[in-house]
Amino acid sequence: MSFLKLARERYSVRKYMDREVAEEKLLNVLEAGRIAPSAGNYQPWKFIVIRKRENLEKIYETYPREWFRQAPVIIVICGDHKHSWVRGDGKDHCDIDVAIAVDHMTLAAAEEGLGTCWICAFDPGKCKQLLDLEDHWEPVAIIPLGYPATEGDPQRHEKDRKRLEEVVQWEI
Repeated sequence: MSFLKLARERYSVRKYMDREVAEEKLLNVLEAGRIAPSAGNYQPWKFIVIRKRENLEKIYETYPREWFRQAPVIIVICGDHKHSWVRGDGKDHCDIDVAIAVDHMTLAAAEEGLGTCWICAFDPGKCKQLLDLEDHWEPVAIIPLGYPATEGDPQRHEKDRKRLEEVVQWEI
């Protein structure tokens, strides 16, 4: 499938089937995150995969939405602020690097027939405590992962996105 077709077909899934995710598909999603580019090739991330029921129940507390509880796999993507590239003016690129990895993972999931939803509105303090993360690690995003119980609308971009002319400036 072409990249643009894949990007158009990927959508935020908020309803999952009660079906276990195949190990090979999960590993492909994680591999897509692993090979993502990062500033200075520092790779300041770790992907915490949660599949055991008792651990899922705990992590669900960080984002108490009913639909979130349907996902059979939760991946918490953490950034390492101690080992990330920092630009000369002090700009820490950890969040940017993690975002690139998350984007790779969500697109790889879509290619595998899996659904995701990029979650940032969770309780990071509670998440950090539950995962027993050291101070320099920050939970940046959570991705529920599973087989979608709904279908997305690939045409939504025509009405829900700005036109190309609104977002592109040709030189100065």
